[in-house]
Amino acid sequence: MIVPIILAGGSGTRLWPLSRELYPKQLIDIYNENTMLQNTLMRLENIDDLAAPVVVCNEAHRFMTAEQLQQIKIKPHSIILEPIGRNTAPAIALAAIKLLEKGEDAVMLVLPADHVIEDLPHFHEKISQGNALAEQGFLITFGIVPVSPETGYGYIKKGKRIDSTSNACEIECFVEKPDHAHAQAYVASKEYCWNSGMFMFKASVIIDQLEQYAPDMLKRCRQVMAAGTQDLGFFRINRELFEKIDADSIDYAVMEKTDKGIMISLDAGWNDLGSFDALWQTGSKDEEHNVLKGDILTQDVKDSYIHSESRLVAAVGLEKFVIVETSDAVLVAPRDRVQEVKKIVLQLKAKKRKETVTHRRVYRPWGNYETIDQSQRYQVKRITVKPGAKLSLQKHYHRAEHWTVVSGTAIVTKGDQEIMLLENESAYIPLGTVHRLENPGTIPLELIEVQSGSYLGEDDIVRFEDVYGRKEDRP
Repeated sequence: MIVPIILAGGSGTRLWPLSRELYPKQLIDIYNENTMLQNTLMRLENIDDLAAPVVVCNEAHRFMTAEQLQQIKIKPHSIILEPIGRNTAPAIALAAIKLLEKGEDAVMLVLPADHVIEDLPHFHEKISQGNALAEQGFLITFGIVPVSPETGYGYIKKGKRIDSTSNACEIECFVEKPDHAHAQAYVASKEYCWNSGMFMFKASVIIDQLEQYAPDMLKRCRQVMAAGTQDLGFFRINRELFEKIDADSIDYAVMEKTDKGIMISLDAGWNDLGSFDALWQTGSKDEEHNVLKGDILTQDVKDSYIHSESRLVAAVGLEKFVIVETSDAVLVAPRDRVQEVKKIVLQLKAKKRKETVTHRRVYRPWGNYETIDQSQRYQVKRITVKPGAKLSLQKHYHRAEHWTVVSGTAIVTKGDQEIMLLENESAYIPLGTVHRLENPGTIPLELIEVQSGSYLGEDDIVRFEDVYGRKEDRP
């Protein structure tokens, strides 16, 4: 069997303000109507001997990840929760240990959750080739046939071919992200491929190679998995133990050192959606070669990417620009400088701005809320509760709340009372009162919440009961 190992733990800082720490690019529908995570799994349909996937994601994204899998009717083998990011080598080690614990020495197909691949038949054919070679004990990486001298990717130099019947070859060397002159030379030589970050190998083989080349990391990963716990469909690992593991990529930890590594060239319309320029390259363009998404008007604008989420964006006299509008931020940059968005994110983090962490709309396992107005002593939110869902039984020390139902039906627990609210009805929750909100209906419950008090932070909460297993310090 082939077990997809989906690496979905990135933060996507180069796609800010679309991507945020609590709503990263792999969970966003930035390419088509599905999210990047969903697209990654859906493109594997019709592959022979495909087993349920193992998804490795950040603990903070667990409910959104599980919901997105449910939306496309995929039941995962496991969802492993990382409390912090430690790069690809520990993530792959955790997944391999998980499989071998259950006696499953399957071929692992390791896929980052932020790629676009257009030619699926070609992709499937290469996976079939990789599967046969992985069963022989090889460690396969997929190299992308370059179409331009990209400086944002690492490169892999081809060695001699494994045999005369496939395009698989030995790996002569890995090359770090080059400058433009070297990238041009690599592409012209036709001896190099882009490093895609996609791999295939048997679980036992990668564990054996980690034992040989990264034994300390593997030992700590085993300790982490031994101390892990199953929690509501997730496998939760110990933060204190995981923090002791050094961050490392599987390239550095194993692939650059092993004598079992080979590369299969892939020419399938691949793109790593790691920047707005990549979104422009892969997007559907108008007659002026613009990629436009949202409510947008242009005059004399060419070769640009413009994305609007909440209002009209008008642009005049631009060429090769990026404009991205969300409800709380606007980014404007030349297309050839969008990599520098990371520097803006660093500035925002230094100033402890919340725009790096979340959007105005915040997702929870029961639904979502959006802040629509706030000042020093009040805050107004639009709350949506999914059918059958309910918030935790809770109280606040510093704020009172007033709920008005806009659509749907609500059951409100207020102290010892249980109240049913219909459209245009409201309830007041005094400061310090134990309360809960529930949607008993079959359509989403929408309401307006007005908070007032001396402190309105999300950490002013005491949970007494929660069906999602959250604690006070866990969203």
